[in-house]
Amino acid sequence: MPVLTIDALGRKCPIPIIMLAERIHEVPVGQIIAVQADDVAARTDVPAWCRMKSQDFVREETLPRGWAFHIRRTY
Repeated sequence: MPVLTIDALGRKCPIPIIMLAERIHEVPVGQIIAVQADDVAARTDVPAWCRMKSQDFVREETLPRGWAFHIRRTY
């Protein structure tokens, strides 16, 4: 279960990534943050950002509108 959910629905990439980068430090290391987005580019951008920043991409959840991307903070 995410301890923080970022609502980036209706925003085009790279805004969901920017929002994630700005707020990931709000959650404790080891906890989950979720980013909700409906821009199809987020489906590749969020996992790529996680690899680049050494954060754990946990899963993609399909929502009625878009997706929720779950990321575990590693540092």
